[in-house]
Amino acid sequence: MNTAAGSSVARRKAQWSTVEEIKQYILELRLHPGDPLPTETELCEALGVSRSSVREAMRTLSSLDIVEVRHGHGSFVGGLSMSPLVSGLIFRSVLDSEGDLRTLREVVDLRIALDLGTAEELVELHRGGPPRDDLRGLVERMRQHTARGEGFAEEDGAFHRELLAGLDNTIVRQLVSALWEVHTEVVPKLGLPPARDIDKTVEAHEAMLDALEAGDVEAYRTAVADHYQPLLTAIEAAVASNSATPAAPREARIS
Repeated sequence: MNTAAGSSVARRKAQWSTVEEIKQYILELRLHPGDPLPTETELCEALGVSRSSVREAMRTLSSLDIVEVRHGHGSFVGGLSMSPLVSGLIFRSVLDSEGDLRTLREVVDLRIALDLGTAEELVELHRGGPPRDDLRGLVERMRQHTARGEGFAEEDGAFHRELLAGLDNTIVRQLVSALWEVHTEVVPKLGLPPARDIDKTVEAHEAMLDALEAGDVEAYRTAVADHYQPLLTAIEAAVASNSATPAAPREARIS
């Protein structure tokens, strides 16, 4: 290994070592999102590393949302959000644009699995509760947008966030929102045409609500499958156009 290459490897090792040390420092101090971090000078002294190592490590941690740097105010523990996952999956999905759209398909499959996996808990959560007029209002706005030939991403995102708001699993809620963001960002980036039967997606949202309020788990799962079918069909049509051998449309699984 030449001297330049060896120096580069050493720097990377030092950077990642400092990254891990800062993460351990956060754990040892039992800090939480939003808590202030020591100053750059204090971190250098506490960890016994150079200022440049701390700066590089903080940039890396900032990209992972473990640290938030507020210029003029200092550094804080970050929100620990799914943003890095979203960014990586969007980029990975776009890389598949000329092939079988594998990443996008797997993202949608995972969304389906999460929606089906939370069916029983959601039914229990909504059983006997007040009517969800707020969610029905979102469905009506989706219907109005569709009638005008417009998209309804804002209403769709709000619907799924509010539907899961009472779920006692923060990671599931965040992951569902992250995967929704990935597929919503990727579809236009890939130039996929809108689903021809998008109105079925709107009606499926209402069917999901009807099933929840009726306490019917199987009806909810069927509505979830219906909700994704237009998207799956659109993806398969795009895959077929990229391939000499058209692929047979899949159906969303409800078991």
